[in-house]
Amino acid sequence: MTKPTPPTERAGKFTELHTMSVEELTSAMHEVDFETLKAVGEVKESINSFISQLVLRMKKGGRLFYMGAGTSGRLGVVDASECPPTFGVNPGVVVGIIAGGDSAIRQAVEGAEDDSEMGWLDLNEYNVTGLDSVVGIAASGRTPYVIGAIKSARDHGLLTACITCNPDTELAGVSEFPIEVITGPEFVTGSTRLKAGTATKLVLNMISTIAMIQLGHVKGSKMVDMQLSNAKLIGRGTYMVMEATGLAEVEARELLIAEGSVREAVDHYKSSKKG
Repeated sequence: MTKPTPPTERAGKFTELHTMSVEELTSAMHEVDFETLKAVGEVKESINSFISQLVLRMKKGGRLFYMGAGTSGRLGVVDASECPPTFGVNPGVVVGIIAGGDSAIRQAVEGAEDDSEMGWLDLNEYNVTGLDSVVGIAASGRTPYVIGAIKSARDHGLLTACITCNPDTELAGVSEFPIEVITGPEFVTGSTRLKAGTATKLVLNMISTIAMIQLGHVKGSKMVDMQLSNAKLIGRGTYMVMEATGLAEVEARELLIAEGSVREAVDHYKSSKKG
């Protein structure tokens, strides 16, 4: 019996794109993108359940790994790479792994996603333990590289989750915490870098940001541990210190640079006042 075509591979409501004007295409694409936000909202409970367990492990020293191929892998790598500058964590705390290695970030590596054993081998290079957590990312839900990694990770006691955009997939079946964001047909049929990619990015934003808030890297709404790696971030940090301490701009900037982070600058200021 032939399996039904997955939603992400079906034709959408606009099927004659080549006949449409730029204005018509913009409006149509904007219209279908709204479906993505709705789809993410419908799986908040699943996202909450995973993040709650993730944070418990990370508070004990566990790490978060993202694994994917192609667009899905790139999205994981991007989210992981933003955590050190944004939250001041070590680069090894959140790690993105893509099928085919780092060269696949820019150019597809033929056949890499079809190897069901390589995912676990790639993950094991990081000497993973039972405190670590792995999120398998695959819009289709059927990528062998990701499925094999999640199966083995779960067998070895790691916390496992997945982000997929089709229902009832093999990847969801092997994951402890499946996050199934059913985004439906793409604007360009089968191009999951569009709605599925956007949905995946939104979920990744939630996972990493909420975990980092729960781990104490945000105070109020401020990135108090962000790295001061350029003039823009030093300027942002300066205003955070000004707001928290009442210092003038020049003094706040000097204190920030001397202490190395917004958190340390504010703590130093408060300690000096108590003394």
